[in-house]
Amino acid sequence: MSDADANAEVRRLIDEAYRPAPPVRQIPTYFKDDTPAPAFGDADPVHQDDRRIVPAWAAGVAVASLGIGAGATGIGCGAWLVLKGFASMSVTGVIAMGALFSGLAFAVLSIGVAFSRARASTSKHVYTGPVTKHTHVSTHTRGTFSRTRNTFHG
Repeated sequence: MSDADANAEVRRLIDEAYRPAPPVRQIPTYFKDDTPAPAFGDADPVHQDDRRIVPAWAAGVAVASLGIGAGATGIGCGAWLVLKGFASMSVTGVIAMGALFSGLAFAVLSIGVAFSRARASTSKHVYTGPVTKHTHVSTHTRGTFSRTRNTFHG
């Protein structure tokens, strides 16, 4: 093969390897509505679901515990002011008395929350479909540091 033939063959191979890809038809993946939104109008209000992170009962318990803490602190400060003149009363004794009041307040709060939760423990979900009990269990243990996986099959 001569040099001219070799150069022509190399040029053909290069052109074939670097041939541009056929154009791809672009499909839009979005739609932007450019019409301006009205500042006010006759549209009905849109319902927005209530998506609270903390349940209402937990927020109530938190607020109640803050109130009890503030009340116990006030009672402790009041006891400290009343008993300040007594030589036998030290700051440690006042703190111990405040801890006693706080403990009683939190015990009352705990009992109240327990009664409230026990009273409101009715379920609103009623399932009327058939119930199937799966009793077959497969256990797989593998590796040097054993990790057991139990798989329930129906």
